[in-house]
Amino acid sequence: MQDIGRSKRAARSFSLDDVAIMPTRRTRGIETVDIDWRIDAITFGFPMLAAPMDSVMSPATAIAFGQLGGLGVLNLEGLWTRYADPEALFEELGAASDQVTTSRLQEIYAEPIKAELITERLRQIRDAGVPVAGALSPQTAQKFAGVVENAGLDFFVIRGTAVSAQHVSNATEPLDLARFIYELDVPVIVGGCATYQTALHLMRTGAAGVLVGFGGAATSTNAQVIGIEVPMATAISDVAEARRDYLDESGGRYVHVIADGAMGHSGDIVKALACGADAAMLGVPLARATEAPGQGWHWGQEAWHESLPRGRRVRVDQVGTLREVMLGPSHSPDGTMNLVGALRRAMASTGYTEVKAFQRIDLIIH
Repeated sequence: MQDIGRSKRAARSFSLDDVAIMPTRRTRGIETVDIDWRIDAITFGFPMLAAPMDSVMSPATAIAFGQLGGLGVLNLEGLWTRYADPEALFEELGAASDQVTTSRLQEIYAEPIKAELITERLRQIRDAGVPVAGALSPQTAQKFAGVVENAGLDFFVIRGTAVSAQHVSNATEPLDLARFIYELDVPVIVGGCATYQTALHLMRTGAAGVLVGFGGAATSTNAQVIGIEVPMATAISDVAEARRDYLDESGGRYVHVIADGAMGHSGDIVKALACGADAAMLGVPLARATEAPGQGWHWGQEAWHESLPRGRRVRVDQVGTLREVMLGPSHSPDGTMNLVGALRRAMASTGYTEVKAFQRIDLIIH
């Protein structure tokens, strides 16, 4: 703790940029590294999820990401569930420069969410034979829960800026996470959170995984608008500690810790796992793919909030196909391509063959 003047104390926190991995005395052949990720009854080829952001995930890119070995999460409050054919709107957002204003985004996303489109989009992904995941905010989760469950999801993601297990409101009926998750016949991933205590409460609701961070770091203006910011290295480490304590408390129930945000390059993903995450949810790295719906632009759900937008639409460089971004080969030395290969190389270079063991690696602070 550090003093701020005479009346306030604050904890020192670290971002992923503040830390680095400490090499060990042993190295491994890259072919010995196993980065499969198993959550609930499904095993994925690598521990990475695609963020539920319209600039990243469409039904087509969710299918393509699943075919590569990952889990694509579709935003069930996005354009694909508001419009039968949103292609013209994606063209408008992709072709326009900075003249696309927050007010225009608010206009576009004012169209109501349609239950039949949720069903149709999820069916399209399921018919392709890949795992199906969709995301709703806590504010809409109860309204569409039945629709989502009947659509045959493999994972239901409840994702918000700050999600708690003890939300209190006089205006609306609060979402009782513990009851909600108990009554659903679908594994739930919920977040974001950034502290040990909040994560522990979310784990006690029965969630299969918790998201650490608030997502959309590159597009978020939370720090400027409401003063909230998440130093990810510290947050992941704290939530990983909650995972360990909950494992003991529950008699062996393991809840996955998923880093969500502030990972623009492969080295950030590596450091997030080294801090204790089981997997990483990616936005910017996938927005750089040529197939990404954003067409070189990236934006999150906070950008179109009807009364208090806390996000912006940002330009990203398109570096290659989705396959090249994830599996290579890379044509760039900056960590924007072959994310899976970079993780394998980092683990092999430091002597680890499994992610669970890699979570115990020593870190240094710059």
